[in-house]
Amino acid sequence: MALLPQEIIRRKRDGAVLDVAEIEAMVRGAVDASVTDAQIAAFAMAVFFRGMTMPERVAFTRAMARSGRVLDWSAADLPGPVLDKHSTGGIGDKTSLILAPIIAACGGFVPMISGRGLGHTGGTLDKMDAIPGYVSQPETDVLDRVVRSAGCAVVGATRDIAPADRRIYAIRDTTGTVESIDLITASILSKKMAAGLGGLVMDVKFGTGAFMSDIDDARALARSIVDVANGGGLPTVALLTDMNQPLGRTTGNAVEVRESIDLLTGGPKDERLWEVTARLTAELLVIGGLAADAEAGRIKVEHALASGAAAERFARMVRDLGGPADILEKADNHLPAAPVIRPIAAE
Repeated sequence: MALLPQEIIRRKRDGAVLDVAEIEAMVRGAVDASVTDAQIAAFAMAVFFRGMTMPERVAFTRAMARSGRVLDWSAADLPGPVLDKHSTGGIGDKTSLILAPIIAACGGFVPMISGRGLGHTGGTLDKMDAIPGYVSQPETDVLDRVVRSAGCAVVGATRDIAPADRRIYAIRDTTGTVESIDLITASILSKKMAAGLGGLVMDVKFGTGAFMSDIDDARALARSIVDVANGGGLPTVALLTDMNQPLGRTTGNAVEVRESIDLLTGGPKDERLWEVTARLTAELLVIGGLAADAEAGRIKVEHALASGAAAERFARMVRDLGGPADILEKADNHLPAAPVIRPIAAE
C-alpha cells in the first residue's frame, strides 16, 4: 500500500514516531518529485516543532545518503584511509582549506564535499570559487582522479550525491526551518555518508560569528551528529569552537584563500586559526589510524606544514581541478582584489 505524504506529515505534526518505511517514502518522493515543495515544507516544519527520535534521525540520514550515488573507494585500492572534516560555519573559518592538504600529506585521502555560505557565515565552496579556473563541482570521475593524484579535493556535491538533501535544503532555506537540529544533522551527514568516508571530524561552532550562537545548542548539535554518524557506521568525533570573534586575520573569499596559502607556505600565521586547525587535523589522524593519539597526530601535523608537503598537496589539488599551477608563487596575480582598499586604524 502506498504511503501518502499528507498522512506522513499529519502523523509527524501530531507527534508520532515515524517508521523507516515512512521516512524513506518522504525522501524518495523528494527525489522523484512525487512529493511537492509544499509537502516538503510542511514536513520540515512538523519536524522543526515535533523533533525526531534518534532512530528517526538515523533512518532519515541514511535514506538521504542513499537517495543518489554512494561513493565506494574500496575498488580504488587507496594506500590510506578516506577521511573528512565538516564545520558548521563561522566568520573567517578557513580551516578546511588548510586541513585537507595536511591530511593528504600525512597519508590520508580527503574527498571533502563542501557547501555554500549559510546566513552570515561564509562557505568553503565559495572560497574555492575565488580561484580562477578551479572547478568546484566536478563530475564524479574527476573527483576520483584528483583524490587519487593530490590526496584531497575540496569540492561541492555533484548532482548525483544526496540529491534529496539538495531539494529539501533549498526549501528549508526559504521556509524558516534551517535551525532544526534533526534536519541539520541529516543534511550534513547524508553528504558525508554518501562520500564513502572511513572517518569524520566535526567542528561545531558557537558564538556571534557562527551559525549557532548558543553553546548549549552547539553542544546538542555536536552530540546529535556524533550519535547519528556512529549509529550509521561512520566513526566521528566533534569539537566545539568559540566563534565570538572571526577565525584568522581575514574575512572574505579571496583573502581567506590567500591567508590559507600564506599559512601553508610558512608565512604569517594566526595562532588561534592554527590551533583550531591543528587540533581538528590531529583528531582526524587518530580516527583514521594514522596516529596513535592526539599528541602523535599533532607532531605529524606540524611536520607536514613545516616540510612544505601540505602546501605541495594544495597546489596539486588546485592544478588538477583546473586552477593555476603557480597559485602558491603568484597568488596575488590570480586571486581577485577588492576595488577599494583602505587602511582603517583602530582607536
